Amino acid sequence: MLKELVEQIDFEKITKHPNILIAARLWEEERYQAAVTCYKLMREIDDLIDNRKALSPCLSSDEKLAFSDEINQWLRALTEPGKTSGKLIQLPPGARETIEKFKIPPVIFHNFAQSMLFDVDHNSFRNWKEFLCYTEGASVAPASVFVHLCCLLRNNHGEYVAPDFDVIEVARPCAIFSYLVHIIRDFQKDTHDHLVYIPQSLMRKYHITGQELKGVADEAFVPDGFRSIIREYLIKAEIYRKQTVEMISLLSEKLEKRYLISLLVIYNLYLQVFERIDPENGRFTMQELNPVPAEIRERVLKVLNDEGF
Repeated sequence: MLKELVEQIDFEKITKHPNILIAARLWEEERYQAAVTCYKLMREIDDLIDNRKALSPCLSSDEKLAFSDEINQWLRALTEPGKTSGKLIQLPPGARETIEKFKIPPVIFHNFAQSMLFDVDHNSFRNWKEFLCYTEGASVAPASVFVHLCCLLRNNHGEYVAPDFDVIEVARPCAIFSYLVHIIRDFQKDTHDHLVYIPQSLMRKYHITGQELKGVADEAFVPDGFRSIIREYLIKAEIYRKQTVEMISLLSEKLEKRYLISLLVIYNLYLQVFERIDPENGRFTMQELNPVPAEIRERVLKVLNDEGF
C-alpha cells in the first residue's frame, strides 16, 4: 500500500524539495490535503518576501510597512473569525476550515508570522541566538504542523483529536537539523538571491566577508574560513540529528506505522543531503548537494524496505 503511494509521486516534477509533502504522501488523502493546504499557506508568504529580496536586499520603509501589514492581516484571517487576508497574500481555499477541523494550534502560525516579520526588517542575524529564535517560525512551525497532523487521533465520532503532548517541542530537533542542512544545500542559490543565513558573529569568528560568500556562490574560491563555518554547522546539525533519532524513537510507541514511516522519510531525505556535505573538499554548489529525483525516490523506497514494506 505505501509503496503504491510512493509510485504515484512524480519526483521529476518536485520543485524546491518540499520534503514535507513527499513524506505526507504516505498518509490518507484527507490528511495529506491538509498538509498541502498548510504548506501553501506558509510558502506563499515566504516566496513573496524572498522573491522581492532577490531583486535587491534593501526594502524601502513603505515596502516594509506594506509587507508587515499583509503578514498581520494573513495571521488575523487565520486565527480570528470574520477577518480577511490582504491584497498580496491570499489564503488557499478552505484554509481556516482545515486549521479548525484538524485542531492545528494557532500558536504555530503566530510563530511563523514572527519569522516572516523578521525577514521584512532584517537581512542577516547578529548571532546564533537570534538565528535560533528565527528558526522557531521559519522551520519549527512548518515541522510542527507536520508532526501535529502525523500524531492526530480520531474519537468515536470520527472527529480529530489533538495530540496530548507539545508538538512544537517534539518537532524542534528535526526541524533545526533539517534547516541547517537546508541552508548549506541552498547556500549558492540563496546567496545569489541576497539571502544570508550565516550569523554575523560566525562570519566575524572566521573572518569571512559578504564578498567572500558571494565568491563561494560564484564558484570562484572557497576560503578556509568558510569551510570552518560549514564544519561548525555540521557539528550543530549532528547534535540535533541525534536528538531527532531519539524523538522518533519516543514517538514510535505512539504512532501508527504509516505515520512513523513518514517521519523517518522526512528525516532520511535531509540525512541524504547531510551525508553529501564535504567541508574539506566540497564546492557547496546546488548541483553538488541536491540529490536528483531518482536518488530521492530511491531513499524513500529504502526507508520503506527497511521498515518491512
